[in-house]
Amino acid sequence: MVYDLTIEYRNNPVGLDERPRFSWKIENTGQDIIQTDYQILVISGGRMMWDSGRVKSSQSVLVPYRGEALKPFTEYQVQVNVWNNYGRFGQMSGCFETGIIGEENWNGEWITHTLQAEETACPIFVKRFKAEKPVKKARLYATACGVYEVCVNGEKAGDQFMAPGWTSYHNRIQYQTYDITELLGPSENEISIKVGNGWYRGELGFDVRPDHYGNRTALTAMVRVEYEDGEVLKFGTDTGWEVETGEIQFSEIYHGETQDFTAGRTQAGQAVLFEEKNRIGHITAQESEPVRVTKRFEVKEKIVTPKGEVVFDFGQNMAGLVEVRLPETESGKLVIRHAETLDKDGNFYTENLRTARCTDTYIYGSDQVGMAVMPHFTFHGFRYICVEGAGTEVGAEYFTACAMCTDMPQTGKFSTDNDLVNQLQSNIQWGQRGNFLDIPTDCPQRDERLGWTGDAQVFCGTASYNFNTALFFRKWLRDMAAETTDECGVPHVVPNILGDQAGAAAWSDAATIIPWTLYQVYGDRDMLKEQYPMMKQWVNYIHSKASDNGLWQNGFQYGDWLALDIESGSTDRTGGTDKYLVANAYYAYSARIVRDAARALEYKEDEKTYGDLYEEIVTAINREFVTAGGRLVSETQTACVLMLYFDLVKPEFRERILHILETNIGAHHNHLTTGFVGTPYLCHCLSENGLHDLADEIFMKEDFPGWFYAVKKGATTIWERWNSVLPDGDFDKSGMNSLNHYAYGSIGSWLYEKAAGIRCAEPGYRKIRIQPILTKGMTEVSASFESMYGTIRSSWTCREGKICVDVEIPANTTAVICLPEKEEEIETGSGRYHYEYETVTSLELEKYTVESTFGELVAEDLGRQMFEQMAPGILDSPMIKFAYGMTISELLVQAPDAKPMYMAVIGALNEKYRNEN
Repeated sequence: MVYDLTIEYRNNPVGLDERPRFSWKIENTGQDIIQTDYQILVISGGRMMWDSGRVKSSQSVLVPYRGEALKPFTEYQVQVNVWNNYGRFGQMSGCFETGIIGEENWNGEWITHTLQAEETACPIFVKRFKAEKPVKKARLYATACGVYEVCVNGEKAGDQFMAPGWTSYHNRIQYQTYDITELLGPSENEISIKVGNGWYRGELGFDVRPDHYGNRTALTAMVRVEYEDGEVLKFGTDTGWEVETGEIQFSEIYHGETQDFTAGRTQAGQAVLFEEKNRIGHITAQESEPVRVTKRFEVKEKIVTPKGEVVFDFGQNMAGLVEVRLPETESGKLVIRHAETLDKDGNFYTENLRTARCTDTYIYGSDQVGMAVMPHFTFHGFRYICVEGAGTEVGAEYFTACAMCTDMPQTGKFSTDNDLVNQLQSNIQWGQRGNFLDIPTDCPQRDERLGWTGDAQVFCGTASYNFNTALFFRKWLRDMAAETTDECGVPHVVPNILGDQAGAAAWSDAATIIPWTLYQVYGDRDMLKEQYPMMKQWVNYIHSKASDNGLWQNGFQYGDWLALDIESGSTDRTGGTDKYLVANAYYAYSARIVRDAARALEYKEDEKTYGDLYEEIVTAINREFVTAGGRLVSETQTACVLMLYFDLVKPEFRERILHILETNIGAHHNHLTTGFVGTPYLCHCLSENGLHDLADEIFMKEDFPGWFYAVKKGATTIWERWNSVLPDGDFDKSGMNSLNHYAYGSIGSWLYEKAAGIRCAEPGYRKIRIQPILTKGMTEVSASFESMYGTIRSSWTCREGKICVDVEIPANTTAVICLPEKEEEIETGSGRYHYEYETVTSLELEKYTVESTFGELVAEDLGRQMFEQMAPGILDSPMIKFAYGMTISELLVQAPDAKPMYMAVIGALNEKYRNEN
């Protein structure tokens, strides 16, 4: 009856330093199941630490521990008992283990090495010790200024990569807990910890300079061995640890890694104390899931390019590494270069990597042939590898691609009978996998890979459908809060390596939008409360920059980044929408979010303060950007969408602005022109304002600009630009062209919410709204979302005159179901529901649309007859020949009153085509 017990979002976590909260799910075995009571027992060493008693409550998500103070390095057993309204009883057990709890319990020194700054070999810190008694449990706790890997007796401890992750090092640094019990021998043991430059002192940023945080890597670690007789052996890093160098001769995130297996381990002296330790913030336990290899790919195709390059295609663009079973070489050197794509001639293409070399090199002798190796302290964005040094006969069996990302549980699935949509959904999820690597990066391949706040902000809704992002974003938001200042506001990248840049709209608004989104998805009031001071700080920062008219109209802004509505020939990347309209729309939106967050947290004074501020901003926006007649100073798609979606216009002007938006889209042949700011909301806005068919048409476009353009070009991830690859196969030459860049994948939330109809009605999905909208081009849709309460499922088909809808609502929740083409709302509890009824709707894609030319319609006898009947003499006009090559959408811009005629002809021709086929 009870399943999926999680403790602070994780199953049986080890190394927990904060008061845990318990969540569980109830099996969906019938209708209207509600939990009536629960009991939580927490036991340690046979001693009861907390008995909640039998609590009359339906709460099953994030119930806080309220027992005795937790002790460090201690295991706790958890038992949850649950009763439901059918009188059934269920029980589930789990456990957790605390870490250091407080930094005062850390007994390792910060140590470093004496290698010269120009040396690039990674130091290895080594400690040998004896386990003199039978071991019951052994743990190693470690962190580093750099990235590190632990080995015990030559075996890697744990399965994570790039530890301790990237944080705002001056404020906080994570440590990891390793279970090394099974790795210890009965007597002599060796712990060796390799440390690479990583983000701490590696090359980062646009100037690709090293030493952003410090010019020397360092380590601190501690070991705790519990013997079976109860005695504890504990020790930490100090100057007694030795320093060696090994096979890793060079390692940089951007450039790759060089391993020389002929070098061997070499003594490099003793460890010394790290004099810069005061520049490092407090040590905190690992806060999110670690980076792991989450999927492995065999080679899909071996290619010898026109240039003679030996290239292997893994079939999927990803972030990660290649595991190599070292082949024989003539020179004893194997070089592997990485790339996302081939050029139009079929040659290996790396220009979009800019200065990043993305090259791994292995030097080895005959003794190492056949050994499986892979890099330690780098990662690459790639689909293809170019192999040098093994000849053209080297086989595909030597190479395996290992996709890496923060190991978040997958929570969302979306599929349809339209293969292009399914590939797009895969691209969206792989874009997330490739860029959620400890932080939300903008790209995994070139010399950037930074935590851009704007990219994460626009994608966080979609991201939280696809995967459980609660811990991932909480960790990153804590760094955002640490980096936010009253003087500069919220940084553009987090962790911030770009310096003191003033905050910018849509990017810095991640400080309000992401916490609020997480609250809606997970119902985590504690997380919202933790981030609330930063949310206020950001809105207060904008308020301090406002002019006398109450608006933010100064400083740098990104505008609608990479929008297509710029003047021809312009290199401006900020789009055609007034940048300060964008800035103030977000100002209002963030103020409203803070008002709503204050309401949720029961901060009554703040609710009034920010509620009043929100109303003042909206009034000022209408005074500055809206004419007395309801027109906008910028009548771009993005401007209209922001004003409508953020509900910033007066009610009497909504229809006019919606018409302006519709006209603008029609003028662009029903294509979008939006950039990073407008795209996430465009289809949502249309669907919510009675224009779902137009949203659908924009979504289904297969040419540029549109989502399927990239899909049909063979993309397996989302591109940074709508035309990253040009129609002729050339590449965008802007110098900023990632083929794995998730921002435009934000359309994913529209698929879940509108096409499938899974929507949150109360925070945490305690109440659910199921409202699918039939979407032309898909006759079958199936989607599910694993909420904190269980699986929400919405599936529908519309074909052969019948609509079928299947819905699953998890136990302990309620729902409102709104069926397609039905007006009534069905209120229900948990369970599985099936609906079936007749329809005249056809969702098959039609041969003729408003993108058909007038000439294509007239070429059909039926079309010609209908035009002559509805508009006698139209085909005899001497000017009509100019219309033959124009699309109907172009003609409607000039003659909107003719829409009924054109639509009638299109409809009749499509019906004739269906009947004939």
